[in-house]
Amino acid sequence: MLIRRPLQLSALLIVGVLAALLAVLVVPLTASGRASARVAVLDAATQREADLYEIDQIEVNFHRATSTHDLNLMMSLWAPGAVFNIDQQTLTGKTQIKHWFATENKAFKPHDHWESDTPSYKIKINLYGDKATMYFECHYIDPKTEKVVARAGVTHTLQKINGTWLITNSAGSNATLSP
Repeated sequence: MLIRRPLQLSALLIVGVLAALLAVLVVPLTASGRASARVAVLDAATQREADLYEIDQIEVNFHRATSTHDLNLMMSLWAPGAVFNIDQQTLTGKTQIKHWFATENKAFKPHDHWESDTPSYKIKINLYGDKATMYFECHYIDPKTEKVVARAGVTHTLQKINGTWLITNSAGSNATLSP
């Protein structure tokens, strides 16, 4: 049971509203140079919202991958030469990172069927053009006991590569259950 957060729905709604507003304004306003500047600002705002939504989907798919033990989905989030610093190890490249998830990450263990989630208020995204950073926490819940059985924090450095946001560098950390 993955919990859908209002952030995803509101981001999608904002992108849709901005796209509709842009479509309404483009035709009547393109007759003047000043209007072109307004359209450029709207285009930039729409692109920013679209990028934030796509970046948020990395967190969504990260937790979907751990909840379903889907290594292929997990690895689709990583750039080919990505670096992952976790458990006092430095893993370089998708092969080493995939091996760690498959053999050492408790959430991927076959006997553990945990739900993975993060409180939306703990997600922090900083966007810098085609690069970004994102922090989120992973709270692993045993559905049988409804208790948090593990938790971790992670800070990702992301880059838009060939039109897709991917993790290029990541560092695991401790997380707390307090706000």
